[in-house]
Amino acid sequence: MPPKRADEDFSTIDWVADTLLERSRRRHEAATATRTLGHSVRAGFWRIAEACQSWAVVSLVGAIIGFNAALMSIMTAWLSDLKLGYCRQGWWLNRKFCCWEIEEGLCEDWVTWTGWAGVQWLVYVAFAGLFAFTCAFLVKSFAPYAAGSGISEIKCILAGFIINGYLSFSTLSIKSLTLPISIASGLSVGKEGPSVHVASAIGHVVASRFARFKRSQAKMREIVTAASATGVAVAFGSPIGGVLFSLEEMTINWPIKTMWKSFFCALVANVVLSAMNPFRTGKIVLFQVSFDRDWHFFELGFFILIGVFGGLYGAFVIKYNLQVAAFRRKHLGSSAISEAVTLAVLTAAVAFTNRFLRLDMNEMLDVLFRECEGGGDYENLCQTWAQWRMVNSLLLATVIRTFLVIISYGCKVPAGIFVPSMAVGATFGRMVGILVKAMYRAHPTWSMFAGCDPEKPCITPGTYAFLGAAAGLAGITRITVTVVVIMFELTGALTYILPTMIVVMVTKAVSDQFGGGGIADQMIKFNGYPLLENHELVFGVPVSTVMRRKLVCLPSQGMTLDELQQLLGSNKYQGFPVVKSRKDSTLLGDISRRDLKVAIEKAKLSSIVPPDAPCLFCPQDDVADESEPPSPVSPRDAEDGGGMDPDEWGGGEEGIVDFSSFVNQTPLTVSPKQPLEFVMQLFRRMGPRVILVERFGDLVGLVSVKDCLKYTIAHEADHEHDASGTSGGDELEATLEELRLWGKDVKDWVAAKVTGREVPMSPEGLRMGSTGFRSAESSSADERYGRGRG
Repeated sequence: MPPKRADEDFSTIDWVADTLLERSRRRHEAATATRTLGHSVRAGFWRIAEACQSWAVVSLVGAIIGFNAALMSIMTAWLSDLKLGYCRQGWWLNRKFCCWEIEEGLCEDWVTWTGWAGVQWLVYVAFAGLFAFTCAFLVKSFAPYAAGSGISEIKCILAGFIINGYLSFSTLSIKSLTLPISIASGLSVGKEGPSVHVASAIGHVVASRFARFKRSQAKMREIVTAASATGVAVAFGSPIGGVLFSLEEMTINWPIKTMWKSFFCALVANVVLSAMNPFRTGKIVLFQVSFDRDWHFFELGFFILIGVFGGLYGAFVIKYNLQVAAFRRKHLGSSAISEAVTLAVLTAAVAFTNRFLRLDMNEMLDVLFRECEGGGDYENLCQTWAQWRMVNSLLLATVIRTFLVIISYGCKVPAGIFVPSMAVGATFGRMVGILVKAMYRAHPTWSMFAGCDPEKPCITPGTYAFLGAAAGLAGITRITVTVVVIMFELTGALTYILPTMIVVMVTKAVSDQFGGGGIADQMIKFNGYPLLENHELVFGVPVSTVMRRKLVCLPSQGMTLDELQQLLGSNKYQGFPVVKSRKDSTLLGDISRRDLKVAIEKAKLSSIVPPDAPCLFCPQDDVADESEPPSPVSPRDAEDGGGMDPDEWGGGEEGIVDFSSFVNQTPLTVSPKQPLEFVMQLFRRMGPRVILVERFGDLVGLVSVKDCLKYTIAHEADHEHDASGTSGGDELEATLEELRLWGKDVKDWVAAKVTGREVPMSPEGLRMGSTGFRSAESSSADERYGRGRG
């Protein structure tokens, strides 16, 4: 089934027009201030206030993000511990706060719900189901956009596509409330991706309260970009890593001033988070550790093995998660709540039986990263006599969590995938570390161990878990520099920068063999979001193949105000080309819907305008005499491209509504023979909403980002269909259908064995040519029972 075309619900930002309009506004405001205040001291204070407003907004956004992140961390820890017990001193305290400064196993204030393992399992599963139900119900009822990660959608918004309501206050409130509940339910989801969405929503909501940012999409993009970087910074406790994540993953437009604002916003947020100290450790992340031992060159082979695992893990999860997403879209669209509850109950029922899955993922990473001498002997994790039991538990945790990540990511609750992927990599890495340590203890005289000091531990399994976490994160995101910096900021281990770089590069090399990009890019393609950067250029195709030929144009003269208003009401186009006349398609410029509406409102307010008043879109002298060259454009109009600030417009001549000052006389145009790849590069680099197509001055069509995307997606779909023949969703459905038929045959065979009656073959089995149990065992059983009856 082809993916749903989500781009039809998006509105596109024209970055070129937005930049020109903002420049005109700034000049108008500066001129007004000079006329009003002159060069007085007040004028100087006004200019300082204008210059500092952006930094004040960035500081406010960062402080709110840090405060919100601290509250969510405290709430997540309390709800996660609530599944296991409660604090006698206060029900609002989690286990760490309740047993503060008390040795493990001696805390009498923390009370488990019951001492019976079976009953404790039921309570654990019941709380997981309750949390999942609450989370899914709130999301479905009040803010559907709060579901999922949000990184894919934020990338599209930063690229210039507005999703109405995605960054609203209601979405922000519901996602901030339900994200801790979703994590506490035990689902194999993380908070890092949703933290980016929450932080971006905070940036948008706060900046929208200021007219300077509300009216300029370019300035709003700066704030949202800085907020998205801050979301990663507070989630990982990594300010520099957050800024690099925004640069490497989130946006393609990255001016230097945006980088500084992102860094400053992340700094303020982390200062607030550190001041609130949600973990009561003086640190801003739960699993911050440090390694003081050096690594050995013989370990590079095992590090490369971990990198290979990370690449294979990322490719495997991305492929099958997309198939699960296709199945979810087709069959589970109306069952969001029941799906979330089922996944949470299944996850809790399975996770309770494994010592590593039972822990919160942040706590598990903290345990696996620790050195054995630093309090890392969790349930005999470091004991030699228990090493094979631990290897078995870690292997099961790796396999089970990989499966749970595949089926959980994408359900209709706030769900990230970064920390679950790090958890999978950490369990695998710790397993490898234990095996290498066991090998050293069994054969310490091997030549490859010659560099080990007999007086000191040679192998540190915690570092293998650390590198495995980096491999898992790099494999699922396909990013490199950001992962290295984040892992370095988490540990402060300077000596492990080189192994981390090697592991990440091996992961990247392996995962790139499967193509397609990271999970965020794949979800953008799957959902049909309009992002050109995620699609390959199409070569050898002229733009005339893609362009729209049936256009709604405005003649420079001859249209009445009533006709113009009817035209605006009959369509939702955001702009219109201006041509010479209804019969002459000579292109004169273009004009936006917004400018038309503003000009009409001002014309009606300034004077009584009759409905049949003529509309003028070009100076009459330019249209009346073709032989004369175009009238010169003033320097101001030339700089602005022919447009102006609606606040400066004074209407037209009496009886005529003059729109000529709003017309952009220098629109971006291409020839119909222009290659499509060149046009796509123009969209990527300049960001216009549409590009007009003209031949020798005559308008013949226009092309938009959506037109390029539709053609590119269709081209890629044809290529993939020729290569594979089936889609991911079809593969999954075919597998499920085979399992269903196989299960029915097994059931019939058992029924025949027990009852002694012949069970007729199902129509599906006849069509499929059923074999296996039904064709062999059941047929022989029928013959035996038939002879018995005879």
